[in-house]
Amino acid sequence: MARWSTAKNSEKKEFNKSSTANKTAKEKMLRGSAWMTVGSIFSRILGAIYIIPWYGWFGADKLQANALYTKGYTVYSMFLMIAISGIPSAVAKQVSHYNAQNEYAVGRRLFKKSLLLMLIIGVLCAVAMWVSAPWISQGDANLVPVYRSLSIALIVIPVMSLTRGFFQGYQDMFPSAMSQLLEQIVRIIYMLAATFLIMRVVKGSYVTGVVHSTFAAFVGALGGLFILVLYFFRQKKQMDQLVLQSANQLEVSDRHIIKDVLYESVPFIIIGVSTTLYNLLDQFTFQPVMQGFSALNIRQINDWFALFAGNANKLIMITISLASAMAITAIPLLSEAYTKGNKKQIATQINDALELFLIVMLPCSLGMAAVAKPLYVIFYTYDHVGIFILSFASYIALPIGLFMVLSSLLQGVYQNKAAIKYFLIGFVVKLIVQVPLIIFLKGFGPLLATGIGMMVSNWLMLRFLYAHFGLAGDRIVRRFDGLLFFSLLMFAVAFGVVQVSGFFFNPYSRIQSLIVLVLAAGLGGYVYVYLCLKTRIADKILGVRVGSLRRLLRIK
Repeated sequence: MARWSTAKNSEKKEFNKSSTANKTAKEKMLRGSAWMTVGSIFSRILGAIYIIPWYGWFGADKLQANALYTKGYTVYSMFLMIAISGIPSAVAKQVSHYNAQNEYAVGRRLFKKSLLLMLIIGVLCAVAMWVSAPWISQGDANLVPVYRSLSIALIVIPVMSLTRGFFQGYQDMFPSAMSQLLEQIVRIIYMLAATFLIMRVVKGSYVTGVVHSTFAAFVGALGGLFILVLYFFRQKKQMDQLVLQSANQLEVSDRHIIKDVLYESVPFIIIGVSTTLYNLLDQFTFQPVMQGFSALNIRQINDWFALFAGNANKLIMITISLASAMAITAIPLLSEAYTKGNKKQIATQINDALELFLIVMLPCSLGMAAVAKPLYVIFYTYDHVGIFILSFASYIALPIGLFMVLSSLLQGVYQNKAAIKYFLIGFVVKLIVQVPLIIFLKGFGPLLATGIGMMVSNWLMLRFLYAHFGLAGDRIVRRFDGLLFFSLLMFAVAFGVVQVSGFFFNPYSRIQSLIVLVLAAGLGGYVYVYLCLKTRIADKILGVRVGSLRRLLRIK
């Protein structure tokens, strides 16, 4: 009897220990996601708000300017991904891996060696983009100075991104969030000041205005790097103490460290450029297909391109950034669990990450679709086609966001080949359907092709996770059904408010559209939050702390 009691107590302690570990991991994920979400959402909102004055200052050339800006950033994003080389995410993953083994000294050495590597790669990519600008401009001379103004940022941003990755390896998301926010603030201040001076004061060319708008990426990067350096020196004593307490059991050469980082970075490069490759395919196929199968001239084609690739994309990236923030948080936590061989914790964290994605992204995507009309008017002025494109793009944001989370989960558990394979299958599907969809649907075609390709990749990734890591399929389906039902009710309320408001408010007025947006989003959001709290589904996904919100809203 005594033996049985002792064994039972031992099992109970082990269960409590495991439960506490899972709870701690979940709290880390929620806390990390919260910081990254705050940084991402505010930087994305700022990145969308600046459009209101910036767009208006270009006058009759506003769509042409936005098309030029979008084309420049799409190619720049590809060079940036090559310059970053997936190394920041790989460093976050490897630093977390070594820290889990109490080998903080190895993680610090990895960071120092990677910094030099990133600086060299950044300079080489900057030179390559500057020199190749005339050849990749598709014959558009206006794009050459835009590409070259963006190339300068490639020297600074890789170093900044690597430093963010180092802090993320310690599961400290605050520096990354603040750096992201300050980078955006500095960039927008320079961008707006330069554009106003060029377009309104000296009455310059819209091309010059766009060139300075893109050069703002370099200025913003300096601001983002500054706060990271400041935070590093503030935390240096604590991190030095951890280094001194390292186990020092691993003998890892500098060559091995760099080799490991480069090996781990390859999947991050491929997955990191996935959405950029989708955008590049749109950029390099839309114009020739439209020229060959429609009677539209170049200016009209650029207007269409600006509507789906520029205007709509800037707004849906606000919601997609939420998924990106969750993905960044999940990688080091999964890497730690994988290093410790804790299969139960791996399965729990995968389930938690997917449920967190659903409770946030479902209402965000459907909500943006519901309020597309006032939202578009506020940022871009009234455009019937633009509103419909934004509404459609809002639905496509859901599979794009899910792809970011699922591919990151696979990389976090070292299933890099699977992540790459499923991305490539989805991309091939987009290639197949791209041209016919552009021919029949114009600006809606590339968006639908992206959605189809992403959904194929997502289905394959979900199937893989279910088969290999004990994904709780039944539980996730139940949560999905409930959250989708609540999101649809929210959509109905928000959309109903927008439609009814058409009888009382002027749809062409920005101020009145803002009032409609606040009413629709407020009522729809309240319905969703109320239902999630009332049914306790929020407690199951976000933890018991949401009980304070329930008490605040007086929901029993």
